[in-house]
Amino acid sequence: MPARAASFRSVFAVAEFRRIWLAQLLSVAGDQLARVALTVLVFDRTSSAGWASAAYALTFVPDLLGGALGGIADRFSRRIVMVVTDVGRAVLIALMAVPGLPLPAAAALLFFVQLMAGPFHAARQAMLPDLLDPDRLVVGQAVISSTYQAGLVVGFGAGAAVVTGLGVPGALLIDAGTFALSALMLRFGLKRYPPSAPRHHRRPSLIAGCRLVARDRKLRWLLLIACCCGFYVVPEGLAVPVAAELGGAGALPWLLAANPAGSVLGGILLSRIPRERQVRLLGALTVASSLVLIPTGWAPGLVTIVVLWTISGVFSAHDMITQTQYGLAAPPDHRGQVIGVAIAALRAAQAAGIAAGGLLAQVVAPTTAITVAAVAGAVVACVAGAGWTRAVSSRRGPEGLGDPVGPVGGTTPVGEHRS
Repeated sequence: MPARAASFRSVFAVAEFRRIWLAQLLSVAGDQLARVALTVLVFDRTSSAGWASAAYALTFVPDLLGGALGGIADRFSRRIVMVVTDVGRAVLIALMAVPGLPLPAAAALLFFVQLMAGPFHAARQAMLPDLLDPDRLVVGQAVISSTYQAGLVVGFGAGAAVVTGLGVPGALLIDAGTFALSALMLRFGLKRYPPSAPRHHRRPSLIAGCRLVARDRKLRWLLLIACCCGFYVVPEGLAVPVAAELGGAGALPWLLAANPAGSVLGGILLSRIPRERQVRLLGALTVASSLVLIPTGWAPGLVTIVVLWTISGVFSAHDMITQTQYGLAAPPDHRGQVIGVAIAALRAAQAAGIAAGGLLAQVVAPTTAITVAAVAGAVVACVAGAGWTRAVSSRRGPEGLGDPVGPVGGTTPVGEHRS
């Protein structure tokens, strides 16, 4: 009989997880404040909506590059990596608040602020299996993912209110303060976890991380499952033209909020399912995330589309299962490096999916483009899900499917509780 799922209370009972979670709250708030502030600053100086949207888009580009730096979390103490990147971001954002700073300089500073997010997230994700046992880890991932999604839902309004009330310089100084406070919490609230990599592992790289993933069948299929988000993220990129197709800008807020709200709900629901059952459901949930979007092309009306996109968000909460299994399967000595590969791959998949969806929407209706992406996503997800099922079925352990085991052919277990 499957064991009961871990509770949220048992996860928050781990003091170090609470501090990481609070630091994430500050980080999400800081990221949104910086993005909104730069967008407002650019629009005020140029009066161009095009330049303002381009400035906002620029804030996502470094995430792709930052994933390549994830190996830093294996070379140095993961706590120190998070503290240093938070301090660096605080200093850079404080410089952005200098009055009269040229726009290119402000954009460059923000680029490096976002670039530091890659090593920070890799270090945090690499540390979680050291803090939580496998059953609590999936609930912890649900908390982390839901916090991020909720931050996206409320971040735009809250960020805009702060910028309006305090002005761009004041908002940026508050932003710098959030990162400084996060650094203090992590510095004095976490143990100094040493680097896990062997001493000869001096120069971690994205290529080396890709080789590690390529050698492990379980990691390969998990990465493909994760990259399926490139298909069901297309509605987010086409929300504006879909709103226009449906007849008005009033539809836009509902369309933008649908997937994040669904993801929060899905994370809560999935966290109540025992871990071994989550593992068995992973492939089906991945397929359903795209499959449920197919009727969008029939343009059934705003309410139906919002419901479909919300349900897709519920299914897409499977990413917490994917992240948990990925972290458990990664070699502990190179966990940050392998997670860095996933960060870069995810950003690349999302960017490619949105770009392809946008190009397709130039020749067909935006809702039709979403249906095409959904069909392709369901097909790829079927392949990834089947491969994942074969990979976990070949593993042997006392708990069956989903046991945290080392790479194929290896003997070292990973992800054991060490807190």
